[in-house]
Amino acid sequence: MNVPVERDLPEGRRQLLKEFVMTEIEKAPRTRPSRVGLLAPVGALAAAVAVAVPLLFGGPAYAVSRASDGLIDISISEAQDPEGLQAELRGLGANVVVSYVPDGKKCGPEPRAARFLSQEEAPLSVFPPPEGHEAGFVIDPKAIKEGQTGVLEFSVSEERNVAGIWARVAEGPVADCELVDTTDAPLSH
Repeated sequence: MNVPVERDLPEGRRQLLKEFVMTEIEKAPRTRPSRVGLLAPVGALAAAVAVAVPLLFGGPAYAVSRASDGLIDISISEAQDPEGLQAELRGLGANVVVSYVPDGKKCGPEPRAARFLSQEEAPLSVFPPPEGHEAGFVIDPKAIKEGQTGVLEFSVSEERNVAGIWARVAEGPVADCELVDTTDAPLSH
């Protein structure tokens, strides 16, 4: 079977998914299947990560906290109230916009910003999370410089669970997310 390796994955997403799965494999007991068996098709990899990403904790819809190292931990148990999450993150000094993107939709208009920096240029998301960070998702607000805006787009299932995350830093302001229909991956840019 010939599976296109990078089909429908935004820039840097394949590496992020691979790193997460490799970390989880390293934690797993040795009685599990080998790495080769787990990393075969990208579709299975993406599905495994969507199920395994530890963003689904009980309690309030989300929790946000700043650690002593300056990083911000974000946990989402139910994808609702992106404006509240955005306000809390801004209250912690992170100039970000937050969007929840349901299945079959993506954020428009395109482009939402003058330019998005690569993860290498501005590492907003910290993955894997450093020791002591147990949240589902960790960001570094220091990656957002003056005149820049962080963008967090969360792909959301019908059950209001987070299935994927796209985190980038944009130069200048970012247009509001206008949900538009798509058959592409929701977080492809």
